[in-house]
Amino acid sequence: MKKLTPQQADTYRHNGYLFPLPALAAEEAAEYLALLGSIEAHIGSPLSRKDNGLWRSSPHLYLPAFDRLVRDPRIVDAVEDLLGPDLLVYTGTFFIKEAGSPTFAAWHQDATYFGIRPHDHVTAWVALSDAGTVAGCMEVLSSRGEPRQLHHAAARLEHSINGAGQTIVERIDETGAVPMALKAGEFSMHHTLCVHRSAPNAAAHRRVGFGISYIPTRCKLEGAYRLGAMLVRGEDRFGHFDLMPRPEAPFAPDALARHAAGYQRYREHYREEEQRHEALFA
Repeated sequence: MKKLTPQQADTYRHNGYLFPLPALAAEEAAEYLALLGSIEAHIGSPLSRKDNGLWRSSPHLYLPAFDRLVRDPRIVDAVEDLLGPDLLVYTGTFFIKEAGSPTFAAWHQDATYFGIRPHDHVTAWVALSDAGTVAGCMEVLSSRGEPRQLHHAAARLEHSINGAGQTIVERIDETGAVPMALKAGEFSMHHTLCVHRSAPNAAAHRRVGFGISYIPTRCKLEGAYRLGAMLVRGEDRFGHFDLMPRPEAPFAPDALARHAAGYQRYREHYREEEQRHEALFA
């Protein structure tokens, strides 16, 4: 174990989530928030706008600072304790709720439209601002050691923080739901089959998190598309993904081109997985 105690690892494997874990100092979190502001200055609009999905996705591919964040040993050591030493970042996503906004997430599982097999996928959700209950932190349900894929609909829910507006459409037991409140600089980890949601942000500050999707190199995608991923620790002996290079400089033209092309393939794969899921539960 590099960071987690055996008890913490067992808790994660039973519940499907673990929090809070320390990562960034408060001033470091503030610096990353400022970098988010640099993206918004570059594109001329808030990242939380619906049409800015490209820029919310995988900033580690076009900003060296976020490339360093996805490799930060304070985060990756904990992930390695769960997934092993050879790790890829499949994607990374800003989750932003403006102060007082109605943005929310219905109950869902990340695995539904990712198409990653096996389900050895951990999301490290790094709070760049305080993410308490008033601000609409994530709320999770324990898998009680028996995670399974549930039936979803890509409902395109208004104000959903998820692009597909996905929601679980079968009956679930919400008893014992746990709010994963985090302070700026802390992170949580949740399994790809962890059932979770989040409420609107009723706080007076912007709630910002950066979700980093880690998978071991043994994982592969189902479906017709071959996507890129970034090797952040160890070695890739499987070759299931095109390995993405580190960005040369902030907003470097070549990095932006790779990022845009990768995002397009990711969206096409995502749509294919929506159809696959609907057929599976038809």
